[in-house]
Amino acid sequence: MLLPSPRRLTSLVLAVLGGIVTDLAFPGVGWWPLAPVGIALLLLAMGRDGAWWNALVGLVWGLAFFGPHIAWIDGAVGTVPWLALCVAESLFVAVFGAAWTWTRRGAVIATAARWQVPAVAVLWTGLEEARSVLPFGGFPWGRLAFSQADSPLGRLAWLGGVPLVTAVVVALGALLAVAFARVRQIEIGLASGALLAAFALLTVGILVPLDSQAEDGRLEVGAVQGDVPDRGLASFDQAREVLANHAQGSLALLDQVDPGELDLVVWPENGADFDPRTDPQTEAAVNEVTSALDAPLLLGTQEYPDTGGRYNLAMLWDPELGPVATYAKQHPAPFAEYIPMRSIARLFSDAVDRVNTDMLPGTGVGLIPVDVPRLGRTVGIGDVICFEVAYDDIVRKAVTAGGEVLVIQTNNATFGRTDESTQQLAMSRLRAIEHGRATLQISTVGVSAVIAPNGVVTQETDLFTAAQLVASMPLRSTLTPASRFGDEISWAFRALAVVVTLAGVVGAVGARRR
Repeated sequence: MLLPSPRRLTSLVLAVLGGIVTDLAFPGVGWWPLAPVGIALLLLAMGRDGAWWNALVGLVWGLAFFGPHIAWIDGAVGTVPWLALCVAESLFVAVFGAAWTWTRRGAVIATAARWQVPAVAVLWTGLEEARSVLPFGGFPWGRLAFSQADSPLGRLAWLGGVPLVTAVVVALGALLAVAFARVRQIEIGLASGALLAAFALLTVGILVPLDSQAEDGRLEVGAVQGDVPDRGLASFDQAREVLANHAQGSLALLDQVDPGELDLVVWPENGADFDPRTDPQTEAAVNEVTSALDAPLLLGTQEYPDTGGRYNLAMLWDPELGPVATYAKQHPAPFAEYIPMRSIARLFSDAVDRVNTDMLPGTGVGLIPVDVPRLGRTVGIGDVICFEVAYDDIVRKAVTAGGEVLVIQTNNATFGRTDESTQQLAMSRLRAIEHGRATLQISTVGVSAVIAPNGVVTQETDLFTAAQLVASMPLRSTLTPASRFGDEISWAFRALAVVVTLAGVVGAVGARRR
C-alpha cells in the first residue's frame, strides 16, 4: 500500500494495538469508528514485504482481537475451547497477511494506492466469507460489519448485505493508513485527498433509503423473557423452572393486553426444553397460556427422534389445533451443540462430554406461517435460532421464502453477563436493515429487543430480568437489493479475493523473470 516498512517490533506492537482497538468498536464498548482505525493499524503493521512475516503479524492481530471479543466462550465452555477458537479464527487473519503481501506485488496495483484500497477491501472480505463457512460450517462472529449498526455505514447493508459493509470499513481503514503514510512523507496534498475520500465513503450510507413503514398491515406481538437462573451451563438443568417462568411471564401479558388482542406470542430458544407433544406438564402449560391469551405461541423446544440425536425446534402452537408448524435449527454450533471428532476433541478437554446428545441440523427454511384472522390472511414469520443470525444465507432464505418479519429466538443464559448478547443484538439490527424487516430478538435472559426495519431499537430489556414486550410490528414484503442478490454478492467477493491474490502472484513471478 505504498506504506513505510516498519521495524519488526513496531509491526507487532501495531498489530496488538490494532486488534484491541478493533474489538472496542463492537459491543459492549461500541465505539464503531474504531473499526477502520484498527484495520489501518493492521495495514501499517504489514508494511514489510515478507509473506511469512505478515502472516505472523496477522496472527498477532487476530489473537489480540478475538481473545477479548469472544471471551464469553471461556466462561461458557472453558479455557481450552476458547483458546482453540481464537487461534483458529486468527489463522484466517494470518492467511490474509500472506495473501495481501502477494496481492500488492501485482503489476497493476504495485505502484498505485488507488487500486490497493479496493484490492485490500476485497481480500479481507473474501477471507471473512471463508471463515464464515470453514471449518465445520464456519464461525462468522467478529465480522467487521457487525460493529456498524449505529454507523452510517450500517445502512449499506440494505444495498449489499454484510459483505459490502465490511468491505467499506476495510476501505476506510486503508485510506486512513494511506493518509498517515503521506503525512509522514510530508505529502500533505495526497494525505488530504485520502482523508476526503474516507469522509465521502463514510457518509455515502446516508443516501441509502431505509423505509420502515408497514406495507401489508401490522402484527401484534407479545414476547416473553422469562429469565433463567444465572448458573452457566447448569442453567440447562433448570428446564422446569424455566418453563414456569415463561408461562408466568406470558400470563403477565394480560396486564397490558386483553385476550385475543395479540396475533402471536413468542418465547425464546429453550423456553420449553421438554417437547409439549410428548411431555404432559409442558403441554398443560402451553395450553394454559394460549387459551388465556387466545393467541398462538411460537416457542423454543427440543425434539428427540427415535433414530437418535436431537433437534432444536421453533414450534407454533395454536390454542385450538395444538402444534401446527415447526422449524429445526439448520446450523448447530460445533463443539457446543454437537461435537465433531468427539474422541479427538476429548484429548484436549473433557468438557465435550457435557454435550451428551449431539444436535442434528434441520433441513427446512426458517419460515413459520401464522394464521392471523384479524388480517384475514397468513403471515410469514422468518424464524432464526440463536447463532444462526450471524449466517447470511440462513437469514436471507427465511426472508426470500416469505418472511414478513424476523424473529431471533435465542438463549444467552450460559454466557452470563458478558457482551455476547449485545453482540448478537448488533447482528439482529444489521439484519433488520439488510432485509428491511421489523425484527424481534427474544432471549431467555436478555438482551431482548424490538427493532424497526431501519435498525433502530424501539424496546430493549436488561440482562437476567423477567420482562414482557408488546409490539406492533410493521409487515413488509418488498425485497431489498441485499435480499435479492445477497448470494451473488457473497460469491463475487470470494471470487475477487482469489483473483487479486493470483494476479499478485503472477505479477511477482513476472517481475522476477524480468
